[in-house]
Amino acid sequence: MASELDSLLAGLDEAFQRRAWHGTNLLGSLRSITPAQAAWRPDSGRHNVWELVVHAAYWKYAVARRLSGAKRGSFPLPGSNWFVRDGGSAADLRSDLDLLKTCHRHLLDAARSLRPGNLGRRPGNGRFTAAELLRGAAAHDLYHAGQIQLLKRLRGAR
Repeated sequence: MASELDSLLAGLDEAFQRRAWHGTNLLGSLRSITPAQAAWRPDSGRHNVWELVVHAAYWKYAVARRLSGAKRGSFPLPGSNWFVRDGGSAADLRSDLDLLKTCHRHLLDAARSLRPGNLGRRPGNGRFTAAELLRGAAAHDLYHAGQIQLLKRLRGAR
C-alpha cells in the first residue's frame, strides 16, 4: 500500500501530467494551444488561457515555497496571483509553459523532501497542513484544466 505522501505525489502528477481516469489534466488541456487561442478572452475583464497558465505556475511556486520555508519574492515574474497576458509570440507562450512545468517540478521536489510525519503540520504557521496544501494544489490544477477546456470550446463556437 502506498504511503500518504506517495498518494499525494501521484495525485499531483495525475492532475498535472499523468494519465488519469478523470480525463484531461492541466498539461493535456494545453496541448497544441496557439498564442492566439491562449490569448482569447470570452469577454472583457475575464481571464484567458494564457493567464491561467501563469496563475497555475504561481500557485505551484507558492505551495512549494510554503512547504520548503523559502522566502517570498523568488517567483521569476513581478507580482502575484494573476499576470496579464494579452498575447505574444509562440516563444513567449512556450516560455510561460516552461515556467509552469518548472514550477511543477519544484513543487514535486518540495513535496518529496517532506518527512511523512510532517504532512499533518502547518508549514510556516499557515492555515493549512502540508497534506492539505498538496491536495489543494492538485485540485487547483484540475479546476483550471476544466476552465481551459471550456474556454477552448467557447472560442471555437464563435
